[in-house]
Amino acid sequence: MASLQDPLGPVVGAKAAKRLAAALDLRTVGELLRHYPRRYENRGELTDLASLRDGENVTVQAEIASVSVRKMRNRPGTILEAVVTDGRGRLSLTFFGRGRQDWREKVLQPGVRGLFAGQVSTFQGKRQLSHPDYELLGSGAAMIRAAEYAAELIPVYPATKDITSWQIADSVRMALDLLDVDDDPLPPAIRDRHGLIGLADALRGIHRPADHRDAERARKRLKWDEAFVLQVILAQRRLAAIAFSATPRRQRADGLLAEFDRRLPFELTVGQELAGATIADELALDHPMHRLLQGEVGSGKTVIAVRAMLQVVDGGGQAVLLAPTEVLAQQHYRSIGALLGPLAQAGQLGGADQATRLALLTGSLGAAARRKALLDAASGSAGIVIGTHALLEENVQFAELGLVVIDEQHRFGVEQRDALREKAGDGRPHVLVMTATPIPRTVAMTVFGDLEVSTLGNVSPRKWQKAGRSTRSARASAATSRPGPGLAGVAALTGAGRTMTRPGWGPPTGGSPAARRKTRPGARRSRSSISPPSSRTARWPASGWRCCTAGSRRTRRTR
Repeated sequence: MASLQDPLGPVVGAKAAKRLAAALDLRTVGELLRHYPRRYENRGELTDLASLRDGENVTVQAEIASVSVRKMRNRPGTILEAVVTDGRGRLSLTFFGRGRQDWREKVLQPGVRGLFAGQVSTFQGKRQLSHPDYELLGSGAAMIRAAEYAAELIPVYPATKDITSWQIADSVRMALDLLDVDDDPLPPAIRDRHGLIGLADALRGIHRPADHRDAERARKRLKWDEAFVLQVILAQRRLAAIAFSATPRRQRADGLLAEFDRRLPFELTVGQELAGATIADELALDHPMHRLLQGEVGSGKTVIAVRAMLQVVDGGGQAVLLAPTEVLAQQHYRSIGALLGPLAQAGQLGGADQATRLALLTGSLGAAARRKALLDAASGSAGIVIGTHALLEENVQFAELGLVVIDEQHRFGVEQRDALREKAGDGRPHVLVMTATPIPRTVAMTVFGDLEVSTLGNVSPRKWQKAGRSTRSARASAATSRPGPGLAGVAALTGAGRTMTRPGWGPPTGGSPAARRKTRPGARRSRSSISPPSSRTARWPASGWRCCTAGSRRTRRTR
């Protein structure tokens, strides 16, 4: 008998074990049995030859239609060409020999079906397999194999040029005959509750299924194994994360966050309030927060991040916002600065009494500006530091780093996030990562990165609030309007933001309907019918127009 941990040599033979190790890096019985079939062939059903693509290593089941032999032109030898078909398409099998190939011609008879493996190529407009490996079904020495396949599906394995699908199947068959699974990782109670079969039955069912239903039962159990193990590891990591200590950052009734909330020209949505309350509670704990905040563009993620950063500053710490590009970092710097207003102007004329500072650190900064940003971060005078990968450099230090906010987290690796987190010194900072679109990388980081998830719903109606309108009227107009510009619109409300517009683009002021239509950049237009807006002034778009973002280079018309 053989267990999943046993080496392959004594089970499948030294030669087969060496081939599996070299071609697929499979060295134990468990690794071989975890090499699952990619698909199944029904006996009697031929492979669709029209689906083959050049360069693919394939294994097809087809019927031999014709066989021909011809001599080579420029050297001694023969070329045997067998044409196989699925009833619709055709595929050539080409074999080269130094002499006669009578023995192969006797085996490859028209009407015989088999499995043929090789790399697809095209020669003189015809698709072919050059010197493929093959295993015939129901003919000669393959009668035994045909009898085994008569009542079963034929598994087709991921293979390479050095090992064929049926060679893998032979090794799998020998391993299954000797397999002894003495311990099932899934407890019996869980298997009974969810209707799952045992591990040994699942491994036999995935490799030697009686029918497609049998294969599906095995696949369901093996998927459970993968998910169960990952979730157990994730739970262990979350428990281990609690063991690390972090400085609690509690809210203050007279702090920056309270003053910021009083100055906001809009009301937070229910989703924003719930996400913000969850983050605020976790920031007040004595172990680090690890949270993923996801929501579509314009849902208000940045406002939630600003509130979290201000809570950390109120607690005596610093917050850093890491952006993937300089354009996005500068946009955050301008937008957050406009949103905070006097609260971000510590030491400046007109700054609030309890104000802090913003610092921007990117790779393109001049020497003087870079020295000032590094000094503000190291001394603690900058409560919020915004930057790009330049923040990861060794010479960047913080007085007391309490929160790391990462925007567009899928653009950063786990090691980069850890490098920034290590700048906190003895304790660990809280971590908040944001994303607009959940993608597979996000799912992977959620599994491997110990992240709790908060999701924002609909776009906030505050985006439609214009200067001079009340929050109630803004919400009423949002019920019949499309979403607006996001944080850029909020910055415009404070009077400190600016909208970058391309010269010649702007709201129509008169003229014919054709002249009022927006034209592409560079197209000819009448200067009398369209007034070019200033590209460097702060302004709210005229009625029927809206901004895109704070860093956008155009305004556009909505109907």
